[in-house]
Amino acid sequence: MLRLIIVSTLFVAFTLGDHGFPSFHQSSPYKQPSPYKPAPYRPHYDESPKPYSYQYRVNDDYAGLNFGAEENSDAKVVSGSYQVALPDGRLQSVTYTADHYNGYVADVKYQGTPVYPKPSYHPSPYKPSPPSYKHVPVYHN
Repeated sequence: MLRLIIVSTLFVAFTLGDHGFPSFHQSSPYKQPSPYKPAPYRPHYDESPKPYSYQYRVNDDYAGLNFGAEENSDAKVVSGSYQVALPDGRLQSVTYTADHYNGYVADVKYQGTPVYPKPSYHPSPYKPSPPSYKHVPVYHN
């Protein structure tokens, strides 16, 4: 009977006893949550090429201005032309096309004959400047 009491006591002691090391859990320090920042609004714009056409022309004989341009696009190929009065009296005309396959292709033509003015300068006569000698006192010891 003593044996039964000892075995029962040991059984109860092992069952109710704390077996192993004490568990310790360290919590992480408090961190304030970051403020809410919604993603910025970015509107979507349709930036695909659109067909367009424009032109302008200036012809002012009094001021000596003579130029103009025109351009057309069907959203794939741009074609146009422009004219410029050059300082030598000629008129330069450029006709061009541009697309993603051929790139920029221009045809340049000139109308008229270049006229250059005669030089109106005269060489200035050469006169050397007079020497600038200054007398310096001489000391003897």
